[in-house]
Amino acid sequence: MNIEDIREYCLTKSYTDEAFPFDETTLVFRLMGKIFTCLDLERPNLVVLKCEPDYALELRDRYQGIEGAWHWNKKHWNQVYLDRDVPEALIRSLIDHSYEQVYKKIPRKTKESFLSSES
Repeated sequence: MNIEDIREYCLTKSYTDEAFPFDETTLVFRLMGKIFTCLDLERPNLVVLKCEPDYALELRDRYQGIEGAWHWNKKHWNQVYLDRDVPEALIRSLIDHSYEQVYKKIPRKTKESFLSSES
């Protein structure tokens, strides 16, 4: 899996957009304005994903290619190396997990606002 595959996969998710909010090399994917995936175009072998804290620790123990994310809250964010021991199916699953982690924290009114703007 490469960053182009990740970009395409993230954009299939409902209510997702992409942006460069920090600089011209840090691409983020947002769900209703909240980041769930981050790619650094200067480090194309790496993706940053939100993760439930206990699951994050379990993943870091099991895979050499998963670490606490640099410059992010390491309790909630993992960096996943695309060129190490993390299977592609797990990377897709972790993107889904990140999306779900963000979705469940979005206030009901925000969700309703997005749904009504779709109509």
